[in-house]
Order: sequence, then structure tokens, then C-alpha cells
Amino acid sequence: MGITIVMAALTIARPLLIKKILDDYIASKNVEMISLFSGIILLILATEALLQWSNTIITATIGQTIIKDLRATLFKHILSFKNSYFDTTPIGTLVTRSVSDIEAMADVFSQGFIVIMSDMLSLLVFFTCMFIVSWQLTLVVLITIPLLFIATKFFQRGVKSTFHQVRNAVAALNTFVQEHIQGMQVVQLFNRQQQEYKNFMDINEQHKQANVRSVWYYSIFFPVVEILSSLAIALIIFYGGATITKHSLTPGQITFFIMLTGMMFRPIRMMADRINTLQMGMVAAERVFKLLDTNESIANNGTLMQPLAGKVVFKNVCFSYHKSKQILHNISFVVQPGETVALVGATGAGKSTIMNVMGRYYEIDTGEILFDDVPQNQFQLDFIRTQIAVVLQDVFLFSDTIKNNIALYNPSITEEEIIEAAKYIGAHDFIMQLPEGYHFNVRERGNMLSAGQRQMIAFLRAYVHKPAILVLDEATSSIDTETEQLIQQATEKITKNRTSFIIAHRLATIQKASRIMVINDGKIVEQGSLQDLLKQNGPFKNLYEHQYSQEAV
Repeated sequence: MGITIVMAALTIARPLLIKKILDDYIASKNVEMISLFSGIILLILATEALLQWSNTIITATIGQTIIKDLRATLFKHILSFKNSYFDTTPIGTLVTRSVSDIEAMADVFSQGFIVIMSDMLSLLVFFTCMFIVSWQLTLVVLITIPLLFIATKFFQRGVKSTFHQVRNAVAALNTFVQEHIQGMQVVQLFNRQQQEYKNFMDINEQHKQANVRSVWYYSIFFPVVEILSSLAIALIIFYGGATITKHSLTPGQITFFIMLTGMMFRPIRMMADRINTLQMGMVAAERVFKLLDTNESIANNGTLMQPLAGKVVFKNVCFSYHKSKQILHNISFVVQPGETVALVGATGAGKSTIMNVMGRYYEIDTGEILFDDVPQNQFQLDFIRTQIAVVLQDVFLFSDTIKNNIALYNPSITEEEIIEAAKYIGAHDFIMQLPEGYHFNVRERGNMLSAGQRQMIAFLRAYVHKPAILVLDEATSSIDTETEQLIQQATEKITKNRTSFIIAHRLATIQKASRIMVINDGKIVEQGSLQDLLKQNGPFKNLYEHQYSQEAV
């Protein structure tokens, strides 16, 4: 702000000095004073350039620092959201908010508020000096100002609406591209390239049209400003030429007004553009702050962080993803420390949902979940999740090394521990066959590995984090028989002396479970050991016989 004030003062100094040269020294041909004042003008120009450079660097640094902190705050906020938010929000929208919308906000600081304040201060100085020099010529210049303000008002109103359209189009484009690149295999498998390209072109056209509408307003506004500026100068020359012969105005004063008019219209024109930049940043900021104001986090009011022995209790737990349909109906069970429990049932029965609410990825509607006889919500949320490790059917690996995908940058897990664990569960040999071994980069989503290898990495990831409770969610459903046998051996090792939940469609994977719970329509309809359930003519026996008869065929 200090630099801005100094720059405003220096900007008016040049026209004043030129006016003095023209009025006092040109006519008298005082070369010495002309040279002196010319040198002063050059010094002022050099000082202005230095201050302009400093101002640009400082405002850019301030803006980028704020944007860096804001982006970090936003991403940390997104990390705290519960899974239900991601179920209903497109990934591309969140990417747009975190990257391009925040980037648009950077212009608020580098080209927005401070620069607009500088322009307004300069205009105030200009008008003040113009009135002091000649109030008559100032009134002549002001004739065009109302027309300029009217043009600016229409420009701002039109451009603001197009900015909303542009931001919406950018979000739609990001969402479409990200979703279809991720699903490219499905697109190609079903020969949908041409149709998806057509859909992309429709969205791309909407994006183009939104930007063109924005440019259209600029193409009208800037020529109007130039015409009004030229009109103001023409009026100055006309009025000044008519009065200069009467000695009421001097050549220096007329030159002073011509210079100031050009200097005055430039910040007015740029101010309109910068106000729109500010508006565009505010549109982006509105979206970003709306996301920051979104309260989709699970309440983390717990304080306990005592290590769990592994006892899990569900008491009349009810849960629904949407209020219209309940998924879990009064689920109750007790699992003792070190016990291995299998959950079986049809797809959509609620097996994975039980695991989701156990780790507080979703909040239950009613009932109570306890760990070691302590209510779930009395533990710190992040602590609970360090005590529960989950191996999913669809393993997600980051574009990073095997070592980092296993340790997830946990400083307490050393490479030696990872290698020892890999040898124990049988993953070391295949890892060492890869280029660079544990430092092999698996690329995006682990595409450089087979499904079975990704699954073994997931098992290893769960094991090295030493959880009190282990969840295997359909962990062997998408792999071949040979790899399944390897994973079965790994399963026996990592579930040993650890409370474990195994969710499986393949009944061969649960034969060694100490207890089996059969889930149907969000209810536990049967539970007991494998032999006990086979003695009953219930749902499990029918499922068991049906699956083995299919395998025999």
C-alpha cells in the first residue's frame, strides 16, 4: 500500500513537470532548465519502473502465499469428509475447486483489490490536480465520464454472468475428462469411443461458447472506452484552442490535460477489467468457500487412544445411506479378541456396510458400537482407523513405489520391517523379481502389477500397520486359483491372534473361520461354526451346496 501511494504521487509528477517545461522554459529557450527537468523526468520514470516491479513481486508473493495456504486448508478439509459425500459428488468438481477455482482466486491479489485501490488513488490524484490547474477543462473532460460509467456497468453485468457459465463449463469438462480417462477400458471394451467423443465435443462446445460470450463483451467495451477517450481529448483541443488565444489557457495546461486524460482513461478501462477479474475470483471464491463451509465431517469428539485388545460389540445398530431405505436392521453381535468371523450373504445384503460403520466411515443412525466395551465415539477418530486395517476387493495403489504404497509414508515403518513382513506372508519373491524391487513404481492405480500382485501388496500394507482388527472385504474374489491359494496362506498368517472379519462370496475362503454370520437384507439370519450351519437346513447350507454344485459342474 505504501508503494501504491508513492506511485500515485510519481505518476502525476511527470505531467506537471512537462507542463512547467512548456510554459516556463520552452518559450524562453532555457536549455539548462529543460535539461534539468528532463533528467528529473527520466529519474522519475526509472523510479516508477522499480516501484512497479517491486509492487508486482510483492502482490504476487502475497497472493501465491495465500493461495498455497488456502489450497492446503481446502484439501485438509476434503480429507475429513465422510464417504457419503464422495458417493454423491463428482471427483472432477472437487478437482476444479482445489486447483483451477483457487488459481482464479490468485488474480484477486495479483490483479484485483490492491491494484484497483492503486487505480482509484491515481484517479483521485488526477482529478484533484486537474481541478487545481483548470476547473473549466476538468468539466469538459467530465462530460464523457457518465457515458463511460454506463458502458462499464453494462460490461460488468454481462461479463459476470458469463464468468459463472465459464466456471460451470470448466467443472463439467474436468469431471467428464477425468471420469472417462479412468473408465477408458470400459469405453473401449464396449466400442463407445465415437459416442463418448461426441459427448465430449458437446461439453467442449459449451465451454467454448461461454468463453466466446465473455470475449464478446470485451470486444465491445474496449473500443467504446477508446472512443470516449479520443472524444475527451478532442473536446480538450477544441475548447483549449478556442481559449488559448484569449490567454486563459497555456500550451502547457492543454498538454497537461491531454496527457492526464490518456492516463486517466487507462486506469478506468483497466479498472473495469480488473473489477471483472475480481468478480471472476469472487465467483471462484464463492465456490471454494461453499466447499469449506460444507460440514460433511464425522464428529471427532473422542479423546481415548488406548490400544485395542480387539473386542467388537454391535448393539441394535441401524444404518441407512439414504433416509428412504434402511440397510442395517438392529444388527447385534459380539466378537472376542483374536476371533475370526466370516460374513457371507448375497450382494447388497449389508456385509461391507457393517465394516464401513465399524471404522466410522459412515455414522450409524441408531444403536451402539463398542471396542473393548468402550463406545466407539469415545475414541479419537484417527486412532480408531489406525487400529482397523481393511483389505478391499478393488485395491487402490498410488503412483509410487511398492515400499511407499505399503508404508504410506508412515515413518515408524522401516524398509527392513516391510521386507521381513513380505517374507512372512509370501510376497517377497515376486517383489524381488520386479525391476528395482521394493522401489519399483507401480504407476497409476498399480496398473504395472497383476490383480493378484496388487492384492498381496494390500495384504502386506494391512499387516505392517499392525492393526488390532483386520477386515478382508472380498479380498480373493477377482484373482486366479493359484494366487488365491497364496493369499489363503497369507490370510492365515495375518489373521493369527488378531480379531478378523472376512467378507467373502467364495466359501472356500472362510472354512477356517471360528464363526460365520449369514447376512440377508441387513439382518443376521444365522450364525455359528461351519459345521453347525451345515447341520441346519438354513440359508447358509443352501448357499454352500449351491456354490459347490456349480464348482463341480
